[in-house]
Amino acid sequence: MMSRLIGDMQRHRRTLSTTVVEETVAAAATLVSKWHPDDHHSSLFLHASSPEADHFLRAAADLHRAMLFFASDPTNAHNGHGLVQAHHLLDTAMRRLQLELPRLLAPPPAGSRDRLRALADTMMSAGYGKECISTFKEHRRAALAATLRRQHTTVQVQLSKLTWEQVDDNIQSWLAAARIAFSSVFPAEKELCDTVFAGDASVGDAVFEDVANNQAANLLDVAEAAVARARRAPERLFRVLDVHDALTEILPEIMSVFGDRSEVAKRGCSALFKAGEAARGALANLEVAIEKEPSKATVAGGGVHPLTRYVMNYLVFLADYEGALDRINQQQGSPERSWSIGWLVQVLMRKIEAKAGSYREAALRHLFMANNTHYVARKVAKIPSLGDDDGEAQDAARRHVEAYVRAAWGKVLKAIAAADGVEVEEAVMQAVAKQEKWVAADEEMGQVLRAAATAAVVPKYRMLYRRHGATLRLTPGDVNAIIAALFGGIIATPSSC
Repeated sequence: MMSRLIGDMQRHRRTLSTTVVEETVAAAATLVSKWHPDDHHSSLFLHASSPEADHFLRAAADLHRAMLFFASDPTNAHNGHGLVQAHHLLDTAMRRLQLELPRLLAPPPAGSRDRLRALADTMMSAGYGKECISTFKEHRRAALAATLRRQHTTVQVQLSKLTWEQVDDNIQSWLAAARIAFSSVFPAEKELCDTVFAGDASVGDAVFEDVANNQAANLLDVAEAAVARARRAPERLFRVLDVHDALTEILPEIMSVFGDRSEVAKRGCSALFKAGEAARGALANLEVAIEKEPSKATVAGGGVHPLTRYVMNYLVFLADYEGALDRINQQQGSPERSWSIGWLVQVLMRKIEAKAGSYREAALRHLFMANNTHYVARKVAKIPSLGDDDGEAQDAARRHVEAYVRAAWGKVLKAIAAADGVEVEEAVMQAVAKQEKWVAADEEMGQVLRAAATAAVVPKYRMLYRRHGATLRLTPGDVNAIIAALFGGIIATPSSC
């Protein structure tokens, strides 16, 4: 009797529960029918009222629970019918959500992230995670690629076949695009994935990797191609340093967003190291090129050698990258050579001193050294890190000017000391004739050379003129004017005695 009563009560509960579930399914059916996936013209989430979208998500969850309820008693034929109906409705609801997902993602409007997360949670909980993730990844891959294309127009295919010029043409846009991508675009994408798939962090991480890794790799491809095409050539060093600077800046972002053990992080570290190696190789090749510069021809008039101009202008530009050079030296651990601008200046000066030996005339050798050292000093002054090197170069230039005066005007000074008027005048004219085609590095050096020669010769000649003026045709003013006309100077009016 008691067992029959208990059985009746259980059947009554099952009947009551079934009734409630069936009513829930019927209510869900009405909402699913209204927002059937075959209706593509309106959006449940973008156009419908907020409560209705929330009701639809709850209805989908109810259908999933109904399926579990009916599946719990497979021996009940009535439950079998309910299970089929609930499954059909749930599948229809999921197709609707799958349709709505791209609409919420293109682009995500304000306030849509909570709905994206709710939609993803509903699909994942109902066993439609594969469909949700597939749709999400497909759309976000396309959207991310379009965003990066707007930043950087390089065709990301067959980079191995591009020439240096083709790669070089794209570096400037790549520098800006890479910085924006890794500091802004990828972090935003990671945040979106983390938000939408907040229910399972591992899923969010995996989705982000699938969406972003290829695009990140494409950007790193350009950096690697630029470094590879540079071939350690000194004239391409600045591009390599641009790439090195950019990689140094974005690598912490890569580590933060992709993870320090990710393939993207490994590629970034490798590209940075290779850029450093390429830069060191270019600097080594520059040193070799300076030391082995083949030209043995002298520069007419003892002017500034083309090698001096090229190297010093190169080093002035290189000074903008001294921070990068310091980092490159540090990244190599304990390198055999820490490359610096000061070292390359020394290499250049040794070469210039060697080239000075090509001049047979001692005065012209010293003039050549004075001009080139002066030019170096002017450029060194533009490189803050060299500090005292500027003063040292100026001192060296002054010493060469003094040596030039002794060599160029020594015969004149000797004749003055001997008080031989005829020989003095001949020596003056010979010295002037010899120097007429000699040149100064610039007007400043011209003034220095003329002033030094004037200070050495004119006072002594004036004293000679006062004692032996009757036998001399040239007045001190004439000698002063003659010297003033050298090295591009203006012919001055002879001064009084």
